[in-house]
Amino acid sequence: MKLDKVKYRNRVQKTDAKLIREMVRASGFFYDEEVEVAVELVEERLAKGDRSGYYFLFAEHSGKVVGYACFGPIPCTKSSYDLYWIVVHNDYRNKGLGKILLQKSEDIISKRGGTRIYAETSSRSLYDPTRAFYRKAGYREEAVIKDFYAPGDSKIIYLKELPRPNTEDNVC
Repeated sequence: MKLDKVKYRNRVQKTDAKLIREMVRASGFFYDEEVEVAVELVEERLAKGDRSGYYFLFAEHSGKVVGYACFGPIPCTKSSYDLYWIVVHNDYRNKGLGKILLQKSEDIISKRGGTRIYAETSSRSLYDPTRAFYRKAGYREEAVIKDFYAPGDSKIIYLKELPRPNTEDNVC
């Protein structure tokens, strides 16, 4: 797959719920309950649009969804966003698509006024590559909540601070 052949879209389609269910489940990373949450966010976006607070970015190659990201503003904050999901189809992993989805999501968040992005992940060894992915992308470990998901499975919260837009007038 050539990354320059990948097309990106923000609009959620009815067929996306089924595609996301299949892609998230096939990844082998998520519990069944988590798969259903991923689908619920798509359905919520379809039902409520922007009012849902969930924004999506889909990557398509040859007409097939091969990855996606879901993010949204954190209620009661001025400019903080959660990165809820970033998933790449198994056949398209390790080709740089996740990095592009993350960068494009960060750009969208920045344009919407976001200055802080939080990403949560598991401490299980299965997630070692995920944690390395976030660190390489400039995220730092902000917090660890011990045994959050299950005994021995802590929640690790990563943070990336985006540059604030320059709103000062130029002074000579």
